[in-house]
Amino acid sequence: MKKNLTTVMFRGTKAQEERLIAEIESLRGTPGAMMPILQKAQEIYGYLPIEVQRIIAEHTGASLEEVYGVATFYSQFALNPKGEISIGVCLGTACYVKGSGDILDRIVEVLGLPAGSTTPDGKFSLEATRCIGACGLAPVITINNDVYGKLTKADVDGILAKYR
Repeated sequence: MKKNLTTVMFRGTKAQEERLIAEIESLRGTPGAMMPILQKAQEIYGYLPIEVQRIIAEHTGASLEEVYGVATFYSQFALNPKGEISIGVCLGTACYVKGSGDILDRIVEVLGLPAGSTTPDGKFSLEATRCIGACGLAPVITINNDVYGKLTKADVDGILAKYR
């Protein structure tokens, strides 16, 4: 079942923008301020869409490319909003060797949702993650605060059915 995905519309408020600008001003002149600014921005908005990156670039004097480069280099930053149901598929070595790539492919197929994206209705988001530290349960997925381990591709449909 393939779904037609569209870009999630940015819904930032004036109050959020004012708070972000105040945070940027409080860090002005601080060496290495880009990381704490991006962390504050993600705390304010929940993620770092291009609109927020533009505000940061405009108010720090950095280029949009520099802001984007830092935001995409570090895995702690999200460029897309998290869904109500956030799915993470561990692609760390132990999980990958035991088939997590196939599990990710099945989730993509079932939800029609590419890794790194969120459904337009905000219900599901899917991320391919690095090691989550549950190697003894490999392969592992997380759905919100639930951890599912020792999975096979055949387990995916039943697990996702619980969240639909």
